[in-house]
Amino acid sequence: MDTKILVTYATKHGATEEIANKIGEIIRQAGLPTDVYPVKNVKNLVTYNAVILGSAVYIGSWRKEAVQFLKANQQALAARAVWLFSSGPTGEGEPIELLKGWRFPPAQRSLVESIHPRNIAVFHGNLDEKKLNAVEKWLTKNVKAQTGDFRDWNAVTAWAISIADALQKSM
Repeated sequence: MDTKILVTYATKHGATEEIANKIGEIIRQAGLPTDVYPVKNVKNLVTYNAVILGSAVYIGSWRKEAVQFLKANQQALAARAVWLFSSGPTGEGEPIELLKGWRFPPAQRSLVESIHPRNIAVFHGNLDEKKLNAVEKWLTKNVKAQTGDFRDWNAVTAWAISIADALQKSM
């Protein structure tokens, strides 16, 4: 069986896209054909056996286009191997603790549970003050979000390797 993997993402300022590209690169290095596209460019999942979906987290929520993708493809995703990731919390500490214990935004939890993802990861994000508009700068200051690149590339790489291993074992 030919296994084809889709890594798809929703990003605002590009940090989640960079994580998705790294995941795609690692899975390709394992010899698995992999496409990496923003969710808005994915029209259907027919040619994919596995999907890795990620979104930036802003003010405790996934990007709107990622949530729309989940809803529009709920049945197709439930029939495939799926992994999900969030990127967003900044600052020192465990990303899940920074998000007050959640692995996925509460508003989409029942939708995610219906898909039965194999794993859900939360990665630190990158909040680049130079890329923020005035409203985002104000919000960042008021919620005391730390700016800077807090992404842990070793954690991203390890997670991607675990996915590639799981996919290779299922072939």
